[in-house]
Amino acid sequence: MTKPYTNLWRILLAVAAAGLTQPAAAHITFEGKEVKAGATAKFVLRVPHGCAGSPTVAVRISIPEQLSDAKPQPKPGWTLDIFRADAGTTGSTEAGHDAHAGDHGEPIKEISWSGGRLDDAYYDEFVFRAKVDAAAKGSDLFIPIVQQCETGVERWIEVPVSSGSSDDLKFPAPSVKVVP
Repeated sequence: MTKPYTNLWRILLAVAAAGLTQPAAAHITFEGKEVKAGATAKFVLRVPHGCAGSPTVAVRISIPEQLSDAKPQPKPGWTLDIFRADAGTTGSTEAGHDAHAGDHGEPIKEISWSGGRLDDAYYDEFVFRAKVDAAAKGSDLFIPIVQQCETGVERWIEVPVSSGSSDDLKFPAPSVKVVP
């Protein structure tokens, strides 16, 4: 008779071996792969690692013109900065305070979380929501990200040419598909 745990160990070893053959998720990505044109969507940015082992200390998102009414989610332990279309207009807040203090009505162009520390051994998520332009349906929406680490910077800003693929890029901007 087989010991009760023998099959369990075989299954666990098989799963572990299969995991070793999968490519590492080394790029910054969005949790959702699709957003609806004309709707407000929640964008959950996944930061899976630091910069060559160095902890992440800031994440900056550039809001493309296909997104409007952006609204970031504060993160405990991080300072939230909002950069508006009027270059002289910024808002800064510690997590938990009003991120729209001093709102001048100008569209948000960049969102930055800084002052925290995300060790390379862990991952975290940075969240914002925005309305997706109805005219963007059927396209891929690329959102450039700059990841600042204690030592080094990774610029996830590369966008494939019309006939190319993000798979061919070293630092691809994370993207979502805009569906009707």
